[in-house]
Amino acid sequence: MPRPSIGATPMTDAERQARYRAARAAGVPVLRTRRPADHRGSARRWHDTVAALAEMPAECVAWLEALPANLRDSATAVALQAMSDLDPGALQAIEPPCGFGRDWATGWPRRHGSR
Repeated sequence: MPRPSIGATPMTDAERQARYRAARAAGVPVLRTRRPADHRGSARRWHDTVAALAEMPAECVAWLEALPANLRDSATAVALQAMSDLDPGALQAIEPPCGFGRDWATGWPRRHGSR
């Protein structure tokens, strides 16, 4: 997502460079933030996602029961009912294969042997 503009018109390259140099000369600290990298393996991400999905039907049931009477026949109620009818056990029974997430499209381990 782009930053919001500072002025009414976009800055030129020279204006942007001048602002950068003035901030560095004034000793303004540079704050750079990054989102933390997700270092979980694909299998771990799979299990975490399935665990989150397993909690979803209970949340949908609670939401469905809290709907006012005038929304009981709405599209929202139909969607909540369909989501609460899902069986998370089917997803929990799936176990990713060994090497899940490390199998490259090139088939490198099979074609070239192990290293």
